[in-house]
Amino acid sequence: MKNPDLSSLDITIAVSGLKTGDNPQPGVAVIRSIRAAGFTGKIVGMVYDSMESGIFIDGLVDEVYQMPYPSTGADSFVSRIDYILTKTPIDVIIPTLDSEVILYIRMKQELLVRGIRTFLPDEEQFLLRDKIKLAQFFPEKGINIPQTVIVTDPAQIWNLRPTLEFPVIIKGRLYEAYKAHTPEEAVKYFYDIESKWGLPIIVQKIIQGDEFNIVIVGDGKGGTIGMVPQRKLVITDKGKGFGGVVVNNPALDEFARKVIGILKWQGPCELELIRGTDGVFYLIEINPRFPAWVRLAEGAGQNQPAAVVMLALEKEIEPLPPYQAGTMFIRHAEDIMSHISVMGEISTRGELIKHK
Repeated sequence: MKNPDLSSLDITIAVSGLKTGDNPQPGVAVIRSIRAAGFTGKIVGMVYDSMESGIFIDGLVDEVYQMPYPSTGADSFVSRIDYILTKTPIDVIIPTLDSEVILYIRMKQELLVRGIRTFLPDEEQFLLRDKIKLAQFFPEKGINIPQTVIVTDPAQIWNLRPTLEFPVIIKGRLYEAYKAHTPEEAVKYFYDIESKWGLPIIVQKIIQGDEFNIVIVGDGKGGTIGMVPQRKLVITDKGKGFGGVVVNNPALDEFARKVIGILKWQGPCELELIRGTDGVFYLIEINPRFPAWVRLAEGAGQNQPAAVVMLALEKEIEPLPPYQAGTMFIRHAEDIMSHISVMGEISTRGELIKHK
């Protein structure tokens, strides 16, 4: 068992999601893990906003290209990639944002024609882990899900009792989740989420207990290439983990393997779970990409982003080493210095060549 060595690869890898800060995207962590595996080739950052802070980190990416938002559809996405390919080859793309993964799944053949490889689930697997379908699909497979109600009209919130008692969690299909103590508060969050992410809205029973997150690379056949569980130690007001520790819990590992086995998931994902006060594990979410804390996996002995690069290239790799329980991370903020002209270039031209 060993981690992949990427030092001999002469390829270009593209990674999205370069925002850091209080709610970081995974791209910067993914890139740092790839570099830690010895990769010295070109890395291209694919961004949606000229203020994504990873753009300005020295030595992180060699080139940056602004992408159209996924909501614009596949045609504009492919057109933009075709333009980027006139500037630089791309061999592997690792998307790190929920909203774009489905586009890359659906564009798999178009990307392959262009020599670009990914390691992602198929569309059926992706849709089964949708937050809307969790409560419909998994309970009959023996996976516990918190009691869930799907709402499309704020009037439904007033009729939640006695099905659900307040407080509840109200969240969007893609992003954002809030704790609502009253129907009035839930209606406010309904409109906030709807304006950003659309309908439907998910209302879920709150499970009291310990929160766990597990980063996994599935092999597409029901097994796992790597798996690292962590327990949250520091949680922000938005429920994001700002500190965590790798834990050794065989029951937790078995629960995660069962979920991946049911889905036959291929590629990276993150499971969010709660162990209730009754000792039962509840599946909260399945995120179809690496989490922002993925470097904890590297620190605990499993370089999962490096493994995904090799798997995308269809290269044989050894199983990743066992994770080292007790490894912990604490996220910190830092100021990044740059020049306004750098932001101006990506804003006006939609691209930035940092290193040729």
